Order: sequence, then C-alpha cells, then structure tokens
Amino acid sequence: MGGEGNSMETDRIMVIMAHPDDAEMGCGGTIAKWIKEGNEVRYVVCTNGDKGTKNRELSPHRLAEIREDEQLRAAQMLGVKSVTFLRHSDGELEVNLAFRGELALLIRQYKPHVIVTHDPWRPYLLHPDHRAVGFTTSDAVVASRDHLFLPAQTYVGFDAHSPREIHFTFPENPDLFVDIAETLDKKLEAIEQHKSQIEIHPDWKERMTGMAIEFGKKANLQYAEIFKRVVL
Repeated sequence: MGGEGNSMETDRIMVIMAHPDDAEMGCGGTIAKWIKEGNEVRYVVCTNGDKGTKNRELSPHRLAEIREDEQLRAAQMLGVKSVTFLRHSDGELEVNLAFRGELALLIRQYKPHVIVTHDPWRPYLLHPDHRAVGFTTSDAVVASRDHLFLPAQTYVGFDAHSPREIHFTFPENPDLFVDIAETLDKKLEAIEQHKSQIEIHPDWKERMTGMAIEFGKKANLQYAEIFKRVVL
C-alpha cells in the first residue's frame, strides 16, 4: 500500500468506526500518514454518539449535533475526503442483515482497497458498538464481494467489490506497526477537536502519547499505532 512506503501507487481507504472520535483515537496518526502520502481516506461513523457525556444538561439530540460537528472538524484537519454518518443510536448497534447491507452498499459505492475497523475478537472488548461494527464490517466485506449477495444493490448500479485487506485496530496480537513519529502531533490536534469527549478525560493527551510510546517499543519505533492486518 502506498501508505506503507513500499509503492508509489495510492489507495482508497475506508475507516468504519462506531462513534465520532474512534477513528482519531485509534488510528489518527496512521490516517494522517496515509493522506500525507497521497492516499484517499473516507470515514463511515455508525452511531451518533448521543450517550457519551457526563453532562446531565445535554440532551441526546444536542450531544449528537455537537459530536457530529466535532467529527467533521477533526476529519477536515486530517484531510479526510468524506464522512458518512449512519446516525444509529449510541449503544444500540446490533449485528444483523440490515446493518450489514448498509455497510456493504458503502463498500460497493466507494470501492476501498483497504478497510479499517474495530477488532471484535479482542478479548474483553466491552463496548457493544465496537463489537457490532467490527463483526458487521467483516460480514459486509464478504457480502460486498459477490454479485449474488444483496442483488438489489447490484441491480441499481452498485456492483460487487472486494477490498484487498482489512486492518483491525487495537488488536491483542498486532502484526502491523505504523510509525507515526511524524504525525503524532496531527493526531493529537485532531483528537482535540472532540472537546465534548476529552473534557471527560483531562489527561487524554498523556494517555494517547503514552500508548503510542508503548506500541512503538514493540517494533523499535518512537511512536506507533497497531493493527491486525488481514489480507483477503
């Protein structure tokens, strides 16, 4: 992939995450690096994040508006080409055929070479939305690649497409370490746009930096983000 520095070709990358801020938290440095190297990155945000607050004065509707605006600003800062909001309710995602169809349609529409999503096989991954998105994205990749799956989509012009690989974030046993020494600051700047979330964790910057240091140690890098890479 162009973003790994071993090819002059560029890739289309789709980052499918459960909530606003998940992309920047999980792989913002890698996204910034990929875009810097000429790759095209698009986001799919599956929920509106309407429950992620300690502020009892915020309504779910208003919180969803705030978080969508924060996500747009963070994505713009990184240079993300587009953000698709599915606007499901926070905490209520389920692994089902309807959700699979939503994601498969987007895969067929934008035809990414690489998909990035949550690792649903990570032990003790407690948030149900992260598990649901990881599993459903995996299922959607299978559904999108053969024309007899979801034939109504094919009929209206969204033909079958098979991505080349999936990168799962925060895996238990990573096999891909991305050097983000040159883009860590960009990642932190993007995370800073999610003000409704970082106010809950005032030490967020130290935590994010410390995590990048710990991941980097495993690959003799100063700062890194980690993935489980599955070649399809």
